[in-house]
Amino acid sequence: MLAGPRLALSHGTGYLQGTWEKAYQDHRRKVQEARPVVDSRAPPTLSHLRLKLGKLKLEEGRLSVIDRDNRLLLEKVSCIVRTGRRTRSGATCVHRSGN
Repeated sequence: MLAGPRLALSHGTGYLQGTWEKAYQDHRRKVQEARPVVDSRAPPTLSHLRLKLGKLKLEEGRLSVIDRDNRLLLEKVSCIVRTGRRTRSGATCVHRSGN
């Protein structure tokens, strides 16, 4: 181990200087024995960032529009099938507005 700088005290107390040197040597030993610590884990993600409620709400709205359009198309097709393909010639199909 490397010897650290010696502290020279003017009043010459060997006990205090020995205590400081021991503390310094303990510090130097701990620095030499220190191992690198690297945290390679992913940072924790917050639940509101994983769930994305806004995206789910938009998707639900889009699916409801698709379901409504499919239902309207099904009604039109069933009307055509019932009337024997005479929709423009005066058949009694109920046309519902898309609005």
